[in-house]
Amino acid sequence: MIPVTSFRGRRVALFGLGGSGLATAQALIAGGAEVTAFDDSAASVAKAEAAGIPTADLRGLDWTGVAALVLAPGVPLTHPKPHWSVELAKAADVEVIGDIELFVRERRADAPGAPMVAITGTNGKSTTTALIAHLFSFAGREAPIGGNFGPAILSLAPPAPERVHVIECSSYQIDLAPSLDASVGILLNLSPDHLDRHGDMTHYAAIKERLVAGVEPGGTAVVGVDDDWSRTIANRLQEAGRRLVRISVLHDLADGICLAGDALEVREGGRTVFTVPLAGTGSLRGAHNAQNAAAAFAAARALGLAPEVIVEGLKSFPGLAHRMEQVRTIGKVLFVNDSKATNADAAERALTSFEDIYWILGGKPKAGGIEPLRPFFGRVRKAYLIGEAAEAFAATLGDEVPFEMSGTLENAIPAAARDASGLEAGHPVVLLSPACASFDQFPNFEVRGDRFRTLVQSLPSG
Repeated sequence: MIPVTSFRGRRVALFGLGGSGLATAQALIAGGAEVTAFDDSAASVAKAEAAGIPTADLRGLDWTGVAALVLAPGVPLTHPKPHWSVELAKAADVEVIGDIELFVRERRADAPGAPMVAITGTNGKSTTTALIAHLFSFAGREAPIGGNFGPAILSLAPPAPERVHVIECSSYQIDLAPSLDASVGILLNLSPDHLDRHGDMTHYAAIKERLVAGVEPGGTAVVGVDDDWSRTIANRLQEAGRRLVRISVLHDLADGICLAGDALEVREGGRTVFTVPLAGTGSLRGAHNAQNAAAAFAAARALGLAPEVIVEGLKSFPGLAHRMEQVRTIGKVLFVNDSKATNADAAERALTSFEDIYWILGGKPKAGGIEPLRPFFGRVRKAYLIGEAAEAFAATLGDEVPFEMSGTLENAIPAAARDASGLEAGHPVVLLSPACASFDQFPNFEVRGDRFRTLVQSLPSG
């Protein structure tokens, strides 16, 4: 735990008592703050009380003298409208912050300059976060993961010069961390997502930009430049004189890290100074993972790891569950769990990484459906539609892709396995890449992916 001493002896209101909220409340109390916590869920309040956290309805709180409202990232700050606790805090001129902000304040106070890598982007954040931590661990450094991926950030060991904190930051968390100042800030990419919480793409991109614009003096911003929004942000950072590493898997770069065939090339002044081979690294298959590897290389190099060590670390990265996870091979059929692909943009990464695809998709649909994936339909041998989105996706697939209305994973997996095993030539892949949220049939994408894995493991071997 990281005791939050910056509010010692001061009154703090806290709203949101999920896992990160409980950890935050305990860290504030450990640091000497006077905490009053609440949640709209009575069960969450009862759990907090059982853990010894003082609770009370914040609607009855005297906000005079309250130093801050610490808000859980899942609670609306601005859109579609501010949560009632936010409105009360703002009416009393009380700052509204989150647990990432508490962490960076403690870091500045107790261990200024302690290495911290902060990662954001619409897609690829978790893989990049895990990959960076793996590289430092491979090199013998302590590299705790936290934030949006992994444990709550305040439950980690405290910042220290010998410890590299690797923190995934969602747009919600950045919005609640006005003084975020990482040693290395990474923006992988930007595409429309969470617009119900940010209003429009301009606001969403502006929030993401804060992470790379706010790197500490002497720090490094790493920006993927394969979309217009991120490229514009990179140009602004360069104009501002920031230390910047551009990365691209679509374009040649004179300066930065770009994909050239099956390797990354580190370029300086138009000259390749180092080559990072990616061939044969199954956990980093596909252009999107090349982007993740480029970002991880840039971050590790900025914090002092030797390029040769980074390359060896990349080779040993095992990958992440639910992110193009290679579950099993039966005969010549590879089964891949990409349950984390909860939108079309994420599913595109899997569709471009394989051919001869037997595609399981569907769930709770998101805006735009799978229409953006039409250019990749030629890679799909057959589709197996599940969940609420099945009928709409069937209409989009039309006559371009054969499909079955499977309804559930329990029906889709054996059907896909049967069809894939009958392919005489090629490299058949049964791919769960839903392009949908899971909430129609599963509580989250992890449970959906776990169910896929269990069902695949139960298939007969021959």
